[in-house]
Amino acid sequence: MAQRIPVRRELAAVVVAAVGIPALTAVLTHTDQGYATPVLLMLLLVVVVALVGGLRPAVPASLAGGLALNYWFTPPLHQLTIANGSDLVVLLVYLAVAVAVSVVVDLAARRTAEAVRAAAEAAALSSVAGATLAERETLPAVLERVRTAFGASEVQLVEQVRGADVPVAAVGTADPDDGTTVVPAGPDARLVVRGPDLFGADRQVLQAFAEAASTALTGRRMAEVDRLRTALLAAVGHDLRTPLAGVKAAVTSLRSPEVVWSADETAELLETIEESADRLQSLVSNLLDASRLQAGALSVVKASVGLDEVVARALVGLPEHERVAVDVPESLPAVLTDAGLLERVLANLVDNALRHSESVEILAAPGTLAVIDHGPGMSEMPPPFGSDRGVGLGLLVVRGFVDALGGTLTPSRTEGGGLTMTVVLPA
Repeated sequence: MAQRIPVRRELAAVVVAAVGIPALTAVLTHTDQGYATPVLLMLLLVVVVALVGGLRPAVPASLAGGLALNYWFTPPLHQLTIANGSDLVVLLVYLAVAVAVSVVVDLAARRTAEAVRAAAEAAALSSVAGATLAERETLPAVLERVRTAFGASEVQLVEQVRGADVPVAAVGTADPDDGTTVVPAGPDARLVVRGPDLFGADRQVLQAFAEAASTALTGRRMAEVDRLRTALLAAVGHDLRTPLAGVKAAVTSLRSPEVVWSADETAELLETIEESADRLQSLVSNLLDASRLQAGALSVVKASVGLDEVVARALVGLPEHERVAVDVPESLPAVLTDAGLLERVLANLVDNALRHSESVEILAAPGTLAVIDHGPGMSEMPPPFGSDRGVGLGLLVVRGFVDALGGTLTPSRTEGGGLTMTVVLPA
């Protein structure tokens, strides 16, 4: 079934007919013209209405024009009767020609729209197939081509996550008066088009666009996985160097036959090995957590818990936790979260802060925890989870855990120098 002409154009055609027929009649009644002139001009007006709005407004316009011709220009005037048989033939021919022209014009307009839509579809599909657009631009570009081709007000790609539809990408703004057409776009996604109702062949064309959008979404996800893999490798290399170097140096020193170490020196070297081993154990734990995040296998079990309890448990296993100043009132309201994950978040943030600062503070407010250090800070704020700009694995895991908890992690510069990491949990 061909695409229906948009409602806005039909309304515009109704306005043209409602204004044009009375105006043309008024002008012609004040001029001395033969009978053929009003008939031809009225026929021309009906053709204009058909060009603007198609068949539906054109047919009533042709009937209204015929009544105007009969009443104002066909003897006897100002009556809906026809005295002359030839005048009746003229009016019947006028109606037949007006309706026929309206049908032809409407059909031509619809075929033109179909041709434009088919061309846009071919261009969109070739753009996707040829990878001529950047990965993050491909999906919006496909949706924009759908919107243009079908005259839609809004096009959305939605994905079903835990039984709820989550928008992945969208272009345009929905009109409340528009219809909605939905086609599948892969196993868990749907393409939602708000605009003229689409049927038959139009839905088949739309299905091709939906498959292109699904392909674009898959490409985007693969690119994100590649970026995450790169970030993990960079983070592992970033965190491995220091503890491995410490273990290697200490063991080499202890095994050296040329140096006799005192008991205190031996204890110090063994302490270095122990601290480095703890760092490596923490790194392995973070790496496993990062793998769980990447695989989407992280389990979140939320319960009501006090922030003071979480902070106390997070600091228990940290070395040098005596350098951490804690300001977490017991009177703060409890939060609904996964206590284990939040402890890991806080432990990683404090551990990272202790490595860069002599003193660390933990401040709390309702639903908020801030880890403040007074070290050198960062020349650039930490990027989002999954970026590959050299942030340690611990911070990458922290971002992933905070996202899983439904919260936000915001970095900022500490007044006087240093870095403040603020975790805000959902109410």
